[in-house]
Amino acid sequence: MALAGRPGARLAARSAITVSRSTLLRLLRALPAPEVKAGPRVLGVDDFALRRGHVYATILIDMDTHRPIDVLAGRTAETFAAWLPAHPGVQVICRDRGGAYAEGARTGAPQAIQVADRYHLWAHRGCLTEPTPPQPVAANSVVPLPDRMLDVDGQLRPLVARKQQRHAAIQQLRAQGLSLTAISRQLGVCFRTVQRYADANLDDLLAPAIHRSSVLDDYADYIHQRRAEGLTDAAVLHAELQTRGWRGSLRTVQRYLRPLRPATTTPRPVPAPKPRRVTSWIMTKPEHLDTEHSAVLTGVLVRCPALRAVRRHVAEFAAMMRELGGERLDCWMHAVEADDLPALHTLVTGLRRDHAAVTAGLTLPYSSGAVEGQVNRIKALKHTMYGRANLDLLRQRILIPH
Repeated sequence: MALAGRPGARLAARSAITVSRSTLLRLLRALPAPEVKAGPRVLGVDDFALRRGHVYATILIDMDTHRPIDVLAGRTAETFAAWLPAHPGVQVICRDRGGAYAEGARTGAPQAIQVADRYHLWAHRGCLTEPTPPQPVAANSVVPLPDRMLDVDGQLRPLVARKQQRHAAIQQLRAQGLSLTAISRQLGVCFRTVQRYADANLDDLLAPAIHRSSVLDDYADYIHQRRAEGLTDAAVLHAELQTRGWRGSLRTVQRYLRPLRPATTTPRPVPAPKPRRVTSWIMTKPEHLDTEHSAVLTGVLVRCPALRAVRRHVAEFAAMMRELGGERLDCWMHAVEADDLPALHTLVTGLRRDHAAVTAGLTLPYSSGAVEGQVNRIKALKHTMYGRANLDLLRQRILIPH
């Protein structure tokens, strides 16, 4: 029964069958789900949100057939560990690098090989870059101040304050010896958020909040030109911007102008490339970069030996993934530790904590691609069941072949 609820009732009406949407839902709930007596040889596991940030469930996939075989309420290690002994025969477990499923697999199926998905490893590529070195500019040039933690009124921005408070609370509870799961329950914050705040320093957490792009970036050249000409009145500048197509508020203009130094007649220098852009170039194969971007990246690498080392390590890590060269992982980590690259050292520390699964992920042909596909399918099902996507009904829609 592919359709239930209102769509099913409309389809039945076209066949001259009178049935209510609630009856169809009851029939769907009453259908027997496929019974799983033994676990598959290769098992994929991941979580999905029933209510993001609050309620989660676990999807289990037979990686040989790419079909879901069970849905579990919750995403804790205990839930996963209890399922495995009741369904023997699992030899390989494909998972992301979340600690709950790793612990559940060790407890419930210690004989199974755990494979940390290599594409999830590549998702940590943000750890593989150092900040772009600042470009030298004239002393009297118009440049943004580095501190963007304050709003237009000089007060700490709410997002910055919230991140600071959350980081302090998590670090304090961790220092008291509480586990990440206990901290998650006590603060009412999802486990992955607690994990991210526990492992990161405050500067890294604040960077996206204080270096985000502005809606006025398209008008930046004109704003700096007028500032260099001596215009300091935000209201006048706002009026001029409106004649050039700006439809935003005066307060937005004031907020944009606040971190600027006093203007002079010195022309605005060519801005240095943003760290995010440099990151993208480093992560791209050299032959896939256009001439202009390649030239800019070459200039950055010439000025910064640390970024040259980063690019070399990134290329070697990508080659390990493509070629399934997990046997080179230890040599790669030793080479990274030999360089003065704190961001990569943090990544290596995380890889060592999950060394066996990471090595398997970079060596064996298994990945969690099929699991991610099923999670996307579940999201589509949730959209079609908006308001009725309780776990029992959603489980039927996931497990019963249509």
